[in-house]
Amino acid sequence: MGTVWIPGAVRLGGGTVGGPMDSPELPPRVVWHTTESGAGNAAFDAVGAYLIRQGSEPHLLYDPTTDRLGQFGPLDRSARALRNDGDTRTNRTGRVCVQIEVLARAATPFTGYWKPGPNFRAIMAAARSWGVPDTWAGRERSRTDWRGKGGHFGHVHVPGNDHWDPGKIDPARLFAAAGGATAPAPAPASRLRSVVSLARVLAAARTDPAAAQGAAVHRADALPVEKALAAEGLLPAEWADGSFGTRTLGAYAAWQRRCGYTGADADGMPGRTTLERLGKAHGFQVTA
Repeated sequence: MGTVWIPGAVRLGGGTVGGPMDSPELPPRVVWHTTESGAGNAAFDAVGAYLIRQGSEPHLLYDPTTDRLGQFGPLDRSARALRNDGDTRTNRTGRVCVQIEVLARAATPFTGYWKPGPNFRAIMAAARSWGVPDTWAGRERSRTDWRGKGGHFGHVHVPGNDHWDPGKIDPARLFAAAGGATAPAPAPASRLRSVVSLARVLAAARTDPAAAQGAAVHRADALPVEKALAAEGLLPAEWADGSFGTRTLGAYAAWQRRCGYTGADADGMPGRTTLERLGKAHGFQVTA
């Protein structure tokens, strides 16, 4: 699991912004916005309060002149800074869709005068922790690119939106200022590591944990699921042992809620749709 709260960022608002991602099987991305305002501490405070009042919070607010950073909500949930594209909730597209409002104007690209420091490097490290590659992925409002590519986009590139920010910022300067190792491009979906049988996972979930511990045929299918839940931060790694006990049922129920299910539909017993979403995000294929 990637970074959820960036160390050193000032907490803005109540800490809860959006909801679970609609398509966590799609590549992770970052969207850059500009606030069309001045910079500095007074602007930082005023713009942060305004975004909260408007209910249009991004994940992050960044001042390129002071390196000050604020965070409205966790990076593994959606933000509110994008318009929908018809029925597609663009805020909820991808494994993550990290949205950054920069205190700047699109007409004067901030990469020409900014002063990136530790907080900027922390932003980029957090993006890389989710697998966002150091690539500028966007073309103007291309639905194909938006769904199919991981990387960095401008607000201008997001389908369903009519803004033209962040202007002609220099992606090479963004990535160079980040320092450290770059994130690799996500592996193609065809490079799957294992095959998981839904029937055998359900059998493991319905079996007494002590009995399932010795059922190798069940363990082989349950273990990739438990490891994926651990990677999502929903199950302690030490409980990923293939037994699919009560802890795993609780973790899977949390995954179902993250996928938008509630009540009896989030009981912890895997279903095909949620298991396939988990598999696409973590490298296993689901069979009957």
